[in-house]
Amino acid sequence: MLVFNKYGLVQKTLAALLVASLVSPAVAAPARVKAQPSRQSPIWTGRTPPQNIQFQALPLERSKQNHLLLRAHINGKPALLGIDSGAPVSAIAINRVKYFGLTDVDETSELPRRLRINGAFNRVSMAKSLELGALNLVDEPMVAIDLGGSSRAAKLMNEQAIDGIIGADILFPTEAVLDCQQQILTLKLDPSVRGRAPGADYRGFTKVPMYLSAGYNLYVDSRVNGIPAKLMVDTGAFSTLLHQPFVRQMRVPLRKTALTSAGVNLKRRGVQLATISQLSIGALDLRRKEVGVIDLEGLIRTSLLDAKPPVVGLLGSEILQRHNGIIDFGTKTLYLKR
Repeated sequence: MLVFNKYGLVQKTLAALLVASLVSPAVAAPARVKAQPSRQSPIWTGRTPPQNIQFQALPLERSKQNHLLLRAHINGKPALLGIDSGAPVSAIAINRVKYFGLTDVDETSELPRRLRINGAFNRVSMAKSLELGALNLVDEPMVAIDLGGSSRAAKLMNEQAIDGIIGADILFPTEAVLDCQQQILTLKLDPSVRGRAPGADYRGFTKVPMYLSAGYNLYVDSRVNGIPAKLMVDTGAFSTLLHQPFVRQMRVPLRKTALTSAGVNLKRRGVQLATISQLSIGALDLRRKEVGVIDLEGLIRTSLLDAKPPVVGLLGSEILQRHNGIIDFGTKTLYLKR
């Protein structure tokens, strides 16, 4: 999911069958997405990248909205994309589809032409070429969504609006390693290569297993004031957010703010603040942690909100940045430093 600050919030929640039909072919059969060397790489500028390269480390930028951004190319045109661990599928801003020359899904394709998101349908578009550094993804599906909240926030903050989102359908097949503090995204270019990306040093880190849901979201075990719970690992969330009914049940005082958030195809809703006495993520214990509080109904499936233990919120970018968060999509492991 991509969560914006006071100017808006966007999240992609897909029905399980649609997620399977769109995401699974990219994960289970990566041959559909052909990897080719790119001559427009931000790392190997001006010359053809080495043919035997197996991994690449791409530098990321951090926006004023606390999102990690990647400079890429869509159909040969420069694009700015958010890295969103909470998004099951990659997306394109609906107002940029024509600019980048994306096309509709072919009628003979097994991919769905539309996805139902939060009760409404969004069109799936095809990028003939999506270049991420030296990796060129061919015929890449991207769901067209309204990123107007992000665009308005970027304008108010005098920064470039994002053109789209890189989601789990790309991060998993490439066994991505996302370093949230160093702002580096490492991708495996050759899926036949075994082993992890070289150079990673996890000494001094707390290892937290992540669990993958049927909807291609990652969750970690946590405790909120001693109550067992789960949090979605979401680099698209500018801050950690908890579900309002859960916080109220704990009788934690809520403080009003002027902030509001909205989801894709959902009405805008208010954001409150709360101070959690103890928030534990794996073995990492945070004391008197201030978090945002919103109603996550519709953004997280009701079955997960009511599960035992329940999913009670989003583990957002401020914790991942402050505690050296490294997300390893290949091993489904989150590394944090105390």
